Amino acid sequence: MRSRSNSGVRLDYYQRIVHRLIMSHQEPVTGLFPASNVNSHAWIRDNVYCILAVWGLSMAYKKIADQDEDRAKCYELEQSCVKLMRGLLMAMMNQKDKVETFKITQNPLDSLHAKYSSRNGQPVVGDGEWGHLQIDAVSLYLLILAQMTASGLQIVFSLDEVSFIQNLVFYIESAYCIPDYGIWERGDKTNHGEPELNASSIGMAKAALEAMNELDLFGARGGPASVIHVLADEAHKCQAVLQSMLPRESNSKELDSGILCVIGFPAFAVDDPQLIHNTKDAILSRLQGKYGCKRFLRDGYRTPKEDPSRLYYERWELRMFENIECEWPLFYCYLILFHAFQNDKMAVKNYAERLERIMVRSDDGILLIPESYAVPQNLVANEYQHPGSQSREVVGRCPFLWGQSLFILGRLLQEGFLAVGELDPLNRRLGAQKKPDVVVQVVIIAEDNEIRDKLAEHDLHVQTIAEVAPIEVQPARVLSHLYTYLGRNRKLGLTGRKSRDVGILSTSKLYSLKDRIFAFTPQHIDYEEYYTTRDPDLLASNFTTNLAFLTNNWRHMLGRPTITLMATHYMLDQDKIPLAMIQTMRKLKSGYINGTRVMLGNLKDFLNTSAITDLSFLGSTEDGYPDRLHPDVQTYLDEHLLRSFSHRNTMNLRGGQLRPRSLRRRMSCKGAIKKTRSINVDSDTLGMEGPTQLSERRLSSIVPPPWLQANKQNHISVFATTPEEGPADQSEIIRENIYPIDPHHNRTAMERRSEFARQQEIQNIPKILIQRHRTDNNFADTEVEELIAMLRETENLEEQGDILQYLVDTQGLDFNTAGLGIKNKPTEIEGNFVEEPVDIGSSSNDEPKVAEMPTVVIDTSNINSQSQSEGMLEEGRVVTVRDLLKGLYEKACQQKLWGLVRHTAGMLGKRVEDLAKAVTDLLVRQKQVTVGMPPNNEYTITAPLPEAELRQLIHDAYGDDESTAMLTQELMVYLAMFIRTEPQLFHEMLRLRVGLIIQVMAKELSRTLNCDGEAASEHLLNLSPFEMKNLLYHILSGKEFAVSSVARGSLSIVSCKSSRVSKKSQIGLGDPEGEDALVATIDDRQGQWLRRRRLDGALNRVPRDFYSRVWTVLEKCQGLAIEGRILQQSLTQEMTPGELKFALEVETALNQIPQPEYRQLVVEALMVLTLVTEHNMVPSLGGVIYVEHLVHKANQLFLEDQRKVQGDATLCCAKSNGKDHQAASGMLLCGGAAYICQHLYDSAPSGSYGTMTYMARAVALVLDCVPKHGEMDCTIS
Repeated sequence: MRSRSNSGVRLDYYQRIVHRLIMSHQEPVTGLFPASNVNSHAWIRDNVYCILAVWGLSMAYKKIADQDEDRAKCYELEQSCVKLMRGLLMAMMNQKDKVETFKITQNPLDSLHAKYSSRNGQPVVGDGEWGHLQIDAVSLYLLILAQMTASGLQIVFSLDEVSFIQNLVFYIESAYCIPDYGIWERGDKTNHGEPELNASSIGMAKAALEAMNELDLFGARGGPASVIHVLADEAHKCQAVLQSMLPRESNSKELDSGILCVIGFPAFAVDDPQLIHNTKDAILSRLQGKYGCKRFLRDGYRTPKEDPSRLYYERWELRMFENIECEWPLFYCYLILFHAFQNDKMAVKNYAERLERIMVRSDDGILLIPESYAVPQNLVANEYQHPGSQSREVVGRCPFLWGQSLFILGRLLQEGFLAVGELDPLNRRLGAQKKPDVVVQVVIIAEDNEIRDKLAEHDLHVQTIAEVAPIEVQPARVLSHLYTYLGRNRKLGLTGRKSRDVGILSTSKLYSLKDRIFAFTPQHIDYEEYYTTRDPDLLASNFTTNLAFLTNNWRHMLGRPTITLMATHYMLDQDKIPLAMIQTMRKLKSGYINGTRVMLGNLKDFLNTSAITDLSFLGSTEDGYPDRLHPDVQTYLDEHLLRSFSHRNTMNLRGGQLRPRSLRRRMSCKGAIKKTRSINVDSDTLGMEGPTQLSERRLSSIVPPPWLQANKQNHISVFATTPEEGPADQSEIIRENIYPIDPHHNRTAMERRSEFARQQEIQNIPKILIQRHRTDNNFADTEVEELIAMLRETENLEEQGDILQYLVDTQGLDFNTAGLGIKNKPTEIEGNFVEEPVDIGSSSNDEPKVAEMPTVVIDTSNINSQSQSEGMLEEGRVVTVRDLLKGLYEKACQQKLWGLVRHTAGMLGKRVEDLAKAVTDLLVRQKQVTVGMPPNNEYTITAPLPEAELRQLIHDAYGDDESTAMLTQELMVYLAMFIRTEPQLFHEMLRLRVGLIIQVMAKELSRTLNCDGEAASEHLLNLSPFEMKNLLYHILSGKEFAVSSVARGSLSIVSCKSSRVSKKSQIGLGDPEGEDALVATIDDRQGQWLRRRRLDGALNRVPRDFYSRVWTVLEKCQGLAIEGRILQQSLTQEMTPGELKFALEVETALNQIPQPEYRQLVVEALMVLTLVTEHNMVPSLGGVIYVEHLVHKANQLFLEDQRKVQGDATLCCAKSNGKDHQAASGMLLCGGAAYICQHLYDSAPSGSYGTMTYMARAVALVLDCVPKHGEMDCTIS
């Protein structure tokens, strides 16, 4: 044998070590590694980490293969990797049914197992006997599979295996909202088996999704069929949640060393260098010790205080584990790899030396990594007193193969046998580097020539759908449908993608299918079911938000993003193109919009620069024709594509001359809608008054009318342009879901449904209990007949709304009104017989307008010779209250009467675009949401719920108040938008209390417009969606704003930058002139602290580190009492200061306080207490502290001072006689909440008369522990 070079000799040495320590344990049949000599279970995670050293060594050999033996060794090492990865693949494929079920249920019991038998790959424990749901393990497998495939290994052999792996991608796709048991298999750290969202799982899933995207599993030899597809939006959702969580690991673990594998090798899941740095520093500062790092704070595993006889911990005993947690050398191996990838040689050397000191030498001199180091039983007391001082002993396995494998990788990197790029062939490590700016390409396409010409008038030249051919433009739902074919496999029983969601990142690519090219319009403008799309300003504002989103999140993709927008008739406002649209398009032409670089152009110009994805998975590979489209897809495309943007025939029936001459006014049913409102601005206890009795509504308005739910299975021509082209009722109904029916549209098809079918649907809808608080009705005994007649006569939309509200309450939504209240004979116009129309009015009374839509249209073809008896309709024709409401809704939308729109939308059970998704977006970013008005009706949402349950919950919270229920859904969508784009608005807020936010919005309006509460809530409900979003934004950000009145009664919220207005959230109506201006200024100064406290209280904002500081107070007293809730000292035994669970406990207690401003004073009192403890003035604060006593004591001191200096409060609470403190109603004269003077709420925190001064004096007086007299050092620092 020839002499070896030095490097060859050194490699042979590593090869012997790897063989002896790792490969000798590999099971010959399955290729898996048992956990130890006595335990034959093989964990997915440990197995993948074990094989990394073998993979690394094989690549080192490949480079210096100067002899045949080296090539043979290299091949043997490579095949050992393939054997293991295939062993795990087989074990998981045996559980393919679980993958299929889990995609639908996401239930922990349906998850893939976390460990298998190393002898035969079969399950070793039952579904419920282990915390199997560990998304990070499956993700790690996929990530390493991708890296190994990219390095040239062939692991996947058949197309069936490819489709299984594609389904594994769907399995981890929703990691961002699936609580799991995490990297340490225990979920919540008390180990009671409660899964939680873990940052380490989400990060690993994000890495796997990005690594798998567009990867050919057959390597260089594959074709289109072996490529894995990932929707970019899924990876981005994981990324967003991960960024919001770090450095926190989960609700119960404020830090976890396991995150090291997410910010560095192998996942490299974080793109923000600063966040990587902060996370690593947090871990090192709190968890690093001499023997490695602790896994997380208060980790009892293998500590001498742990009771080995039971799996779980009692909540109170977690405190015992503080400072004696085991330290794991494994994390030093991670840190060495982390710094090697950062190319920080000093740090690598530093950790390598530390690691060598704590490694164990085996009998034959090999250095071994032990699993962990624990404090010996006899030294525990000393360790408690001086953390980190005692020597520790090895516990657990030695060698610990997971750590040993990473150690060998680190050694190969240090000695130069491997370059970092070889361990990361997909270049994930470069994710955090600065990238050039993204240019977003925008294409606007007109629906037809008419719209194209209208845009041309404004110097905007666009193409029509016909002109962009051969490129086809489709709505996003077509793409969503095509993606359901991805990963289908009959042999394995796998059904493809389940989620219907395609986000903006996916629709901003172009798609090629054989020789066709598709562009898709974004999903959020797809379903025109919901009224916010009727507001052009909101559409324009959402569009610019989306552009900014694309610029920031377009990563790992070749080519630029292209947004395709359709300009349709639907967007026209009174036959004109709305101003907001024109302005946005002009900005697009300029090349910059809100700091985003854009290019406006035609689709064909962008073909070369866009990202294009191949939809090759639509071929029928399973039938042996990969080049032909799957027959179902072919049918779908043929039938849907042609007509998805079809024109609607617009029959314009002018029914102006049909109005009865004499307008009868018998009685009024004014205010029926108003009675349903529950926004309360004036009363002292914000919120609903008292419990109200339950009553039942006949047909719930929550369930969407069944005939609006499009039938997905039928392959009939759904987009038929005229009734003849397909079953008539179908053609109309489904179109209602895509673009709503033109208000002038012939509605016969809808009304042609037989009575019987409708009855059936009514019986299938669950009855729903709804809170009702309505006692008196001006027209309880009114004949329905009369009401319908009134309805036909009145032109005022509000009045029609009231009548319909009453009809719904008394008769139910499906009451048939056909033929009631009509005395005239049908009139004939334009060849159609039209009954006296229920003219769902035109404008308000002052300007008579042409009624544009008779609701009931009778086809001439069906008129029989028989004379129609009075009011009788054609057989089987039904006009229900619901149909009338729909007509009213359309009208209100056209006239932009938003209050009425919200109310009718609520009654019709229309849904907000993806409410469930919005709530999930808030929850996964660790914000809880509550709906309903405090204090009696607040419901907290802590976990993602399906859409139907959410709407039911909101309904229960608001009872009959449809408008506020609708507004709540709307605000949740806006909050989710803001948290996606500006997460910093939500710092230091744990719960978003939507009911309180609504009340504060109304209060702000009432103060600004100088009107009472009822008028303010009217104004609030009448704000357009765009202004509503704007007001919410100003309230969240504390920006100053003014309300300016625009056209008839509509308000607009504008940011204030005038010199006069300096404090936050100032509102003034325009600019008052002269003396008024002076008065306004004085008034604005007054009340600003009260307003600020009210806002902060309603938004649940607290000072920085508030909760962890309350923890220190709690540690020094026996409890804190807030509004009857006592926070026990034992909470500090269960939870660490920075733990989210602790913060939620404190928050829940504070939320018992109904008045936001009072809550804020309680927070200030708690802050004073924290200062007492932080400066160690006293060793203990004594017993239970009643925080409200402090606030009331401060109020007393304040009033005494006010009497001395004759302050403002002498007019109300500080009157000298002391008798007249209370008004007749039992409230304070000044209207201060919770018997605290209004003027105290309105004092600044600092200064000699500031609230903090009084709080501090109150603390000194109330707490016994503070010395009352004697010399105290009081120097002011």
